[in-house]
Amino acid sequence: MTSVITGDIIGSRQQESQHWVEDLKKILAPFGKTPNQWEVYRGDEFQIEVSNPEDALLTAILVKAHLRAIKSDARMSIGFGDKTHNVERISESNGSAFINSGELFETLKKQKVNLALRTGDLDFDEKLNLMLQLTLTFMDSWLVQSAEFVAAAIENPTLSQEELGQKLGINQAAVSRRQKRAQFDLVMNLDRYFRKQIKQYSAS
Repeated sequence: MTSVITGDIIGSRQQESQHWVEDLKKILAPFGKTPNQWEVYRGDEFQIEVSNPEDALLTAILVKAHLRAIKSDARMSIGFGDKTHNVERISESNGSAFINSGELFETLKKQKVNLALRTGDLDFDEKLNLMLQLTLTFMDSWLVQSAEFVAAAIENPTLSQEELGQKLGINQAAVSRRQKRAQFDLVMNLDRYFRKQIKQYSAS
């Protein structure tokens, strides 16, 4: 099983394109090689293949945090399944993971939802998407400082608050406040729960 994130930048028409396209490429660069593992296409759309499905949700949250940190955001769908057609460009690859991600993505705008997932198992999807919608009530309004903290904390999971503070140029008390404001512990609890569920799902 693999997973595919399909996304687009919200309100990209109102932003100076050069600026955020370069920013987006910088954000996606650590996820592997382009255009094989990730690709930006049609100006404001992107796709990322996350070969370990357990990492898919945290990857999407990390992209969101990086974008919120530059006062932007994305709509993203995460599809799970197989990959049957392996080509050089991820946007031309195929399989149920790509179909699930693409079809779900087409519905997000109408649903007014910025992040959702689809495995094709209706009960599984409904439960996880409800949890996602609840966390989006605060993730969609992360301010720059909260988003910067979330990105740094996800990328440096072993660092203490003090060490994260050094990275962000703030003291430990400020780190603690940002962690609370971003409701980061809740985000990580959701990620842990998701990992457990997707592991059981892919084993079944």
